Amino acid sequence: MMQKKMKTIAMYGLILAAGLGSGYGLSLLPGLLKSNYTEGNYAAYFPNAQAKVVLYGTDWCGYCAKTRAYFKENKIEFVDLDIEKSPEAKKAHEALGGGGVPVVLIGNRKIQGFNAGALEAALKKI
Repeated sequence: MMQKKMKTIAMYGLILAAGLGSGYGLSLLPGLLKSNYTEGNYAAYFPNAQAKVVLYGTDWCGYCAKTRAYFKENKIEFVDLDIEKSPEAKKAHEALGGGGVPVVLIGNRKIQGFNAGALEAALKKI
């Protein structure tokens, strides 16, 4: 009798784990299907014609710090615009869709968040 109860409890546990696992997996699906960048004409958001890479961020954001470190390690020149210290940068960030930092513009690509692969691919195109 006890063995049958244990099997039943184990089966319910397995069903519960499968349900939770598939629910979690489905929640990740949109992120996997989403593109790493958005293409468009972002020329108006570059502070000058020489700038090829622009970072809209804050000084407290960890992903902004990772992006800055990536650019420095790879000797990439970039314009660093703090959306909390510059009203113009804040306005431009909002016009780009806002939604968080960092927002990186490289040529005709907008990359939201830190994504080394997307940064590398965009840098190769400019």
